[in-house]
Amino acid sequence: MRVLLLASSFNSLTQRVHAELRDHGHAVTVELALPGVSLTEAVHRHRPDLVIAPMLRTAVPEEVWSTHTCLIVHPGPVGDRGPSSLDLAVQENATRWGVTVLQAEAEMDAGDVWASVGCPLPPVAKGDLYRGEIADAALAAVHLAVRRFASGTYVPKPQTSSRTRAALRQDGRRIDWRTDPTERVLRLLRAADSQPGVRDELLGDVWFLHGGHPEPVLRGRPGELLATRAGAICRATVDGAVWIPELRARRAPGGPGQVKLPATAALAGRLPALPDLTAVLPADPPDLATPLLTASDRAAPAELTSPHLAVPRDLAAPADLAAPPGWTDIRYREEGEVGFLSFSFPGGAMSTEHCRRLLDAYRNACTRPTSVLVLGGGRDFFSNGIHLGVVEAARDPAAESWANINAIDDLVEAVLTTTDRLVVAALGGNAAAGGVMLALAADEVWCRTGVVLNPHYRLMGLYGSEYWTYTLPRRVGAEVAERLTTEALPVSAAAAQSLGLVDRTIPCGPRAFSGETARLAAHLAALPSLATRIAGKKAARERDEALRPLAAYREAELDRMRRIFDDPEAPYHALRRAFVRKEPATATPPHLTRGAHPAGQGVGPVLRAVQPHQSVVRVQDDPGTAPDLVGREGQHDPPSQNTSPRRQPDDRSNAGDGDRGPDDPHPLDQRGAEL
Repeated sequence: MRVLLLASSFNSLTQRVHAELRDHGHAVTVELALPGVSLTEAVHRHRPDLVIAPMLRTAVPEEVWSTHTCLIVHPGPVGDRGPSSLDLAVQENATRWGVTVLQAEAEMDAGDVWASVGCPLPPVAKGDLYRGEIADAALAAVHLAVRRFASGTYVPKPQTSSRTRAALRQDGRRIDWRTDPTERVLRLLRAADSQPGVRDELLGDVWFLHGGHPEPVLRGRPGELLATRAGAICRATVDGAVWIPELRARRAPGGPGQVKLPATAALAGRLPALPDLTAVLPADPPDLATPLLTASDRAAPAELTSPHLAVPRDLAAPADLAAPPGWTDIRYREEGEVGFLSFSFPGGAMSTEHCRRLLDAYRNACTRPTSVLVLGGGRDFFSNGIHLGVVEAARDPAAESWANINAIDDLVEAVLTTTDRLVVAALGGNAAAGGVMLALAADEVWCRTGVVLNPHYRLMGLYGSEYWTYTLPRRVGAEVAERLTTEALPVSAAAAQSLGLVDRTIPCGPRAFSGETARLAAHLAALPSLATRIAGKKAARERDEALRPLAAYREAELDRMRRIFDDPEAPYHALRRAFVRKEPATATPPHLTRGAHPAGQGVGPVLRAVQPHQSVVRVQDDPGTAPDLVGREGQHDPPSQNTSPRRQPDDRSNAGDGDRGPDDPHPLDQRGAEL
């Protein structure tokens, strides 16, 4: 069928619907609901068989829903109505939720039901849920609704009961640090983690708090700042403490959107002297009834962990060690012959500091006596590459861009040159641009079936690095590599496996991915042929190096990137600013309106991998050429409100800086917050 997606942004859910419908053989186009753009004319132009709205904030015109079947994807169970459905579910600690596909009509969320799928709601952040359990349920419901529509015989069911709730405003998100227990503080933070954030007063100014993790040991006066770790700040509650990874300043009246930053970077120059616990975690799990540190402590415990690794320096028996308490963004553990290096950076963004700490952790992990090293394995984002927010906030964005791309290149190089064990990249969540290329540096790439990949750079006006001109063509061939990087469309896990981008897809829910990865890695480590394979890997790397050194790929890529960074007129700079400051798009980009062929069409059979010395792909030969713009909303930010039509953006009336609501707009959308 010809399917038209109407969306306020090409966000993560819209991308997944787009990719999976293509996998099922449908021709899919996208039209963004933008100010001044007539959706009626757009629908008439596309002439679709079916219209689906995965994430739409504006009304579907009567001229559209009265002449076309238009299906709305609502992130709530049947009968749930209102603009803050998922936010309220998280904030109220719901354990079960669902997604409903209903027919658009005049009354909001009141249409007949084509499909509804329930899902668990584990106690994680809203954005994580939106890309995980909610997205899984949404796709199951969309596929069912599409099949029912295609049958021509199904009659959608009317709703027999409903509950409509008002938008969740900042007043309803407010944290009272004097009285709110940790459990409530975490629910409030998790319900607003990506957008709109929780408005709060801190160090004499107004900030929006993004994200929250429990701290089981540190204690202090309610509201007091206790410590820092990995860019986050720890703040005391009445009965514990929480880690807050990111802050965003309030938008000045009439000013540009503010950049979401690591909390310590946002508060630079304002923070009091606090212990930095990035490398201070207990060697053994303490009695959680006894505080390890208080705000007055300045000395580190006698036994410190290895820098950047949440494990003791003495790893004589790591399998017997419990995970240390407290949040951290990088962890290492071992199970038999398998090492697991996990990391989780907000929005998948990897700043220069993130990359350097992860590289240190990787090098330390490579000193361990393991035969398989699993990189990643978490339930949310794997990586979206360099951190454009940190770049934008830097005194010299060009210099920070250069430092960041070199730092991530160093990490990718370390993975590529690991020849004494097998490295597995385990993607439980989405990846884009340099994050995809980081995964491709591994020997095997495993993806959860719900993952969406965006293996391209051009929508940010960049040529790209991370050794992509070596790793991407060696997996899919030069022709397919060029198509992927120029079409700039999302790729489902299933399509990625058929193309050779990934080696294994794991059909499980987000909560089960880590366990399934561990089981498969243990099986890999136990294979009798493993030693032979590792030896063959080493020999292959030596042959490739003789044909063309890795340094040559890096030099060629970075030469292109340096020219872009150093040119103040290069589109990258304006695109980056629009991306991080959430500037709205003015039109749907042509690569979305042209209509994507079903996955695999136009590609032919997957090409055999080319030799590394043949693999440089010439893409965007003029780095100054402006790329197509995307719908300026990113996959990292889930709706802070219901995705049904006829909405007003969440919290705009009282957020103080014009918060937008679902997936705050930026020019890239296939990425997440970063490259």
